[in-house]
Amino acid sequence: MFVDKARIFIKAGNGGNGSISFHREKYVAAGGPDGGDGGRGGNVVFRTDMGLTTLMDFKYKRKYVAENGGDGFGKRQRGKNGRDIIIYVPCGTLIRDAESNRLIADMSGEEQEIVLARGGNGGWGNSHFSTPTRQTPNFAKNGRAGEERMVILELKLIADVGLVGFPNVGKSTILSKTTKADPKIANYHFTTLEPNLGVCSVGEHMSFVLADIPGIIEGASEGVGLGHEFLRHIERTRLLIHVVDVSGIEGRNPAEDFKTINEELSRYDMELEERPQIIAANKTDIIQDSEAYESFLEFAEKEGYEVFPISAATGKGVDELMKHVYTELTKLPPVKEFEPDPIPFEDIYDISADKGFEISRSDDGAFVISGSWIEAVGGSVNFSDRESLQYFQRALVRKGVIDELVEKGIQEGQTVRIGDLEFDFVW
Repeated sequence: MFVDKARIFIKAGNGGNGSISFHREKYVAAGGPDGGDGGRGGNVVFRTDMGLTTLMDFKYKRKYVAENGGDGFGKRQRGKNGRDIIIYVPCGTLIRDAESNRLIADMSGEEQEIVLARGGNGGWGNSHFSTPTRQTPNFAKNGRAGEERMVILELKLIADVGLVGFPNVGKSTILSKTTKADPKIANYHFTTLEPNLGVCSVGEHMSFVLADIPGIIEGASEGVGLGHEFLRHIERTRLLIHVVDVSGIEGRNPAEDFKTINEELSRYDMELEERPQIIAANKTDIIQDSEAYESFLEFAEKEGYEVFPISAATGKGVDELMKHVYTELTKLPPVKEFEPDPIPFEDIYDISADKGFEISRSDDGAFVISGSWIEAVGGSVNFSDRESLQYFQRALVRKGVIDELVEKGIQEGQTVRIGDLEFDFVW
């Protein structure tokens, strides 16, 4: 099954929690704190795989979570870092943020790799909180949560040349004659329901990738028929072979068909209107209306297109067409790559740039503080330890939480809620 679009959830691993531990050794009456730090959570990494040609794997698995970091140990032993999760995608995959539709990356290079969600940092063990006046800190930091987001994967095949045209004009036959691809071929419309790729060789060390794009119909640019499901695969091509049925068997006008297809291409993407095209006038072995054929040749010449009369079924003229295509490709720039959107991905999702908390009012009037930083700090508080409470209070002051609570009009005695933690405000 060919799948070229998928929506998945990715989450990096959480950092491990810091350890609360004190040095214990024979003949050492009062050892100091020696709690180790938590390990870093694993990242979510995307990597291209030349052996993949579809996003089918993402049809059945849509959630990818990296390993969490391990908790710290005594004797200042750091927790184990979480393993990265590597997600393999085909070359030509675009990755977009599902919420904003912003383009994050174009995975078109061989063994290209990008980190899309970073693992959370491990929390500090209690050995970090020892001071001359606080020699036995009975608290540690929890690990930070890993990044998470929904992303959209969109495959745009990487091919040098695309075969375009109405259904049943002979595109699949051309592909089967010129490459080792084995597309489904029959004499009815929409035989091809998914793009097919093949490597066309015209001599030693002279080859190019040819894509058979499912038949375009009027209204395709608006999603009619197979619509956008196949038009996206034309965007990377450097040259188009426009296959036209000139036999007249179905009573169609080849010139009108040619114009209709080009109108759909330009409506979908204005750049496609400027993409070089070579016309393959197919089924010349069974022409029924010679006047219509001659009229089409005059039309093509007037529009400035090169026409190659061929018969895909018998192979007549196909080799000459492919050699000419290769010659034209040598004059054209490389396969198109899509540039990520101008705002850097790191600037959008950098947790460190976020203040880490938000304050809102609940229905019962309590001030609710939420956010990655505040929840991590709140989860680290040891409420049975006075020094831990003092550290928590200083952290709220230093981060600006207290100032923002005052700005929002909090009064002494009113309730403050952080996750499952609830206390009265005193200042």
